[in-house]
Amino acid sequence: MAITTEQIKELREATGAGILDCRKALESANGDFEKAVDHLREKGLATAAKRADRDASEGTVELYSHGNGRVGVMVEVNCETDFVARSQAFRTFAHEIALQIAASAPLYLRPENIPAEVMDRESEIARNRAREEGKPEAMLDKIIAGRLEKFKDEACLLRQPYIRDESITIEQLLMQNVAAIGENIVIRRFMRWELGESTAQ
Repeated sequence: MAITTEQIKELREATGAGILDCRKALESANGDFEKAVDHLREKGLATAAKRADRDASEGTVELYSHGNGRVGVMVEVNCETDFVARSQAFRTFAHEIALQIAASAPLYLRPENIPAEVMDRESEIARNRAREEGKPEAMLDKIIAGRLEKFKDEACLLRQPYIRDESITIEQLLMQNVAAIGENIVIRRFMRWELGESTAQ
């Protein structure tokens, strides 16, 4: 089937992929737009995975203040080259991550950063709550596991739903940007302060 310039243009606008990639995706999908989008997505994520082991030591420290100085965020986002660190696409991504942290108040970057004692405490809370709700003992472990996963989704930045599009997580947004920008990108660390909050943990 012949692929038209119009189809390529439409796919390029929808995905941001290159003209040649769009043509190949449409050809392999026999002109099916949705399949072509899926093909590019899979290819993009595969590209992102390949880049994950490359060194990312350039980047930016993004500072964001929200609500007339009531919430402050500092996040370090790294990439491979100074050229990309200065690009609009990379800076926009770093800013979006700062906004996410301000709005969703994550406590950790990823699940493996959660201390064991915090997971134990959350597990105990989930067990007590399930018992108070009268859940059967045989179901407790399954219920606790589900509630711990929900806790990770809320507490870990990379697992949170993206505030502008809740159908994707921050980790998926990161992978999309790795694929689009063409370099490994790492969210290294962050801090969030809220006016009047206690510093005691």
